[in-house]
Amino acid sequence: MKQKKLLKYIVVAILLGILTGWICHHFFNEGEQLKQIASYFSIISDIFLRLIKMIIAPLVFATIVAGIVSMGKSTSIGSITLKSMTWFITASFVSLAIGMGLANFFQPGAALDLALPTAQQISSSSLPTTTGFTLQSFLSHVFPRSIAEAMANNDILQVLVFSIFFGSALAFVNQGNEKDSVIVRLTEELSKIMFRITDYVMMFAPFAVFAAMASAITVQGLGLIVDYGILIAEFYFGLLLLWIILFSVGAIVLKKDIFRLGKLIREPVTLAFATASSESAYPKVMDALNKFGVPKKVTSFVLPLGYSFNLDGSMMYTTFAVLFIAQAYNIDLSFTQQILILLTLMVTSKGIAGVSRASIVVISATLTMFNLPEAGILLLLGIDQFLDMGRTATNVVGNSIATAVVAKLEGDKVTDTEELSEPVLIKSTQEQTTA
Repeated sequence: MKQKKLLKYIVVAILLGILTGWICHHFFNEGEQLKQIASYFSIISDIFLRLIKMIIAPLVFATIVAGIVSMGKSTSIGSITLKSMTWFITASFVSLAIGMGLANFFQPGAALDLALPTAQQISSSSLPTTTGFTLQSFLSHVFPRSIAEAMANNDILQVLVFSIFFGSALAFVNQGNEKDSVIVRLTEELSKIMFRITDYVMMFAPFAVFAAMASAITVQGLGLIVDYGILIAEFYFGLLLLWIILFSVGAIVLKKDIFRLGKLIREPVTLAFATASSESAYPKVMDALNKFGVPKKVTSFVLPLGYSFNLDGSMMYTTFAVLFIAQAYNIDLSFTQQILILLTLMVTSKGIAGVSRASIVVISATLTMFNLPEAGILLLLGIDQFLDMGRTATNVVGNSIATAVVAKLEGDKVTDTEELSEPVLIKSTQEQTTA
């Protein structure tokens, strides 16, 4: 399915999903009946997300290993890692600061004026678990005890770590050989096969998008969007501000090419928005970046790293949500306390891509650390689907721009031996001098 056609189908699927969900919610008023109807829609979206999860681990492994081997004879991998992490940490701080600043400016939770919940009012079963979600457990979790377990759990961060070790060792063994070893060729072929499987799965995307939207609206109804309209509008204003900053910084490095990049990533961003899943957009983001001219060796290394360390939208949401809950219960947080919350989230938000309902888990853990009412999470669970759509799309935008910028900055160090269908973004030092 061609890119433009798929994008049109996804947009149509979103509109049809909202309409179908509204019809179901309007004509079936019983709660249990609505949940049952929504569960039927969810079957389709669940199958699609399972197929995507089936692809991610082997795709990440194959592309990272192939990328490291192709850079094995250069020293660029260390430089790429340094530039990537510098961008990720800076973007994280900016995202968290924007969320905190807007929450203080708009005071979205102040109007609720809720009393502090008692222990009897809080049902632990309705809250996400945060057991063991600490800096120590996070650092231990980064390193896999079994690659089979990491792939089975679709833990991108652990797969990434193993792939770096495996790719580095394979590059060392392959050094000096005139022909690539069997394992190198096998890895490259595996990458091609996974991309072909991705094309098959993506043909199913419009149906999954329709089902996801219909399921959410069937249960919650359009009234939910109206009731929380101000909160949603303020949050999306923050995302818009973050997009402007990301594209502006990207334009400093990429110049006018930033507009071409924005055009190429429309489809994966739309898909991420509709499904509220960064994983569903991952293969299409890689394809868009390759068409933009980023060498595959850079894309296959920086993008998976960004999926674990550069979740701009999710990080902005965490500070926004924590302050919203504090304001809802009339809890005043000092400037020092807010800075401590920001620094805490700088750590706990890393690697959350592999955690189910990641942002909610991180928020809940942060509330516990600072003795804020954890039951405040219940205020957000009803609209989390709609907020998650925006922050997931922002995560995709942030990682796309980050990968393109790192590739541009590495232009005179990365030797691009690949043939691309589009003009190559990266110019050699000589070409840049004569241009």
